[in-house]
Amino acid sequence: LTGEQGNFGKVNSKNLGLPYDYSSVMHYGAYDFSSTPGKPTIVPVPDPTIPIGQREGLSNLDVAKINKLYKCNWCSSVLPKSKGSFSSVNHPSPYPNNSHCLWLIRIRRGKIFLQFEAFDVQPSSGCSSDYVKVYNGNSKSSPVLLDRHCGTGPLPSLVASGSMMLVEFASDESVTAAGFRASYNRVNCGDTFTDSSGVITSPNYPNKYPKNRACFWVISSPPGYKISLKMLFFELEGSDRCNYDYLLIHDGSRPTSPAAGPYCGTEKVADFTSTGNFVLVEFHSDIVWEFPGFVLSYTF
Repeated sequence: LTGEQGNFGKVNSKNLGLPYDYSSVMHYGAYDFSSTPGKPTIVPVPDPTIPIGQREGLSNLDVAKINKLYKCNWCSSVLPKSKGSFSSVNHPSPYPNNSHCLWLIRIRRGKIFLQFEAFDVQPSSGCSSDYVKVYNGNSKSSPVLLDRHCGTGPLPSLVASGSMMLVEFASDESVTAAGFRASYNRVNCGDTFTDSSGVITSPNYPNKYPKNRACFWVISSPPGYKISLKMLFFELEGSDRCNYDYLLIHDGSRPTSPAAGPYCGTEKVADFTSTGNFVLVEFHSDIVWEFPGFVLSYTF
C-alpha cells in the first residue's frame, strides 16, 4: 500500500544474541499492507511455509528477549503445544534461591488438564517462603485454580476452564528442595470443582452428548474431607466391555488412580465415597453413537 513502505526497511540487528523470531507477537503477517489481495508482502527465508504474524500472545523468544533486556531470570516460558511437560530449575536437584518463574500454557483450542508427577517444595506457614500457584487464565489477575502450595505432595490434577493456564513458582533467599515436575495435555471438556457440593453433567446435557469427546472433572476437597458421589441419571452407549462410551470414577485426581467402572449403557452406577480428598471423573465417547449422558452430584 502507498505510504506503508517504511514498515519494510532493513535493519542490522543481532537480536540480542538470540535467533530470529518468526513467531514474535510483533511480527507482521505475510499479507500485511499488500496492495494486491492474495499477494504476500513478506516471504520467510529460507522456508516460505513458516507461519508468521500470530496474535495469540508472546512467543518464547519474545519472553527471552524481555528477560534479557530487563536482566530477569530465564526460567519463564510459553508452552504452546497441545501436550508437554515442564519442571522447576535443576529438578530433581534443588532449585535455586530467589527465583520467580512463570509458565504460560497456551493451546489453540479445548481445555488444559495439568498433572504434577513430583512435588517437593520448602514448607512454610501459609507457604509464604517457596510455593507453586496456578491460575485459571493467562495472568496473575485470573481466578486461582490452586492457591499457594508447598511441602510435599500429593497435589490435585487441575482442569482449566479454557485454553490458557498460568503456573507460578517462587523461592526465597534460603532453603531449597527438589522442586516439581508437571505435565499437561488438551482435553475436550471438564472443570475443577472446589465448592462443597455440585453437579457434573455430560457435555450438552440434557441434549445428547457429542461424539469423540474426552472429559475430565477434578473434585478437590480440603485435607481430611472425603468426597461422596451419587448418580442421578445415566444412559450411555452400551457394550459388553464398556470400551466405546464409558465413565470412570477415580479415587484420586490422576487417570492412573484406582477407579470404579468403567460404566456404560443404563447400568446402575453405585454411590461412591473417596478415601482421600481428590476425585477424578473421566468420560469418553467414540465416533459413532450419541446418547443422553449422565448427571452426577457430589458433596464433601
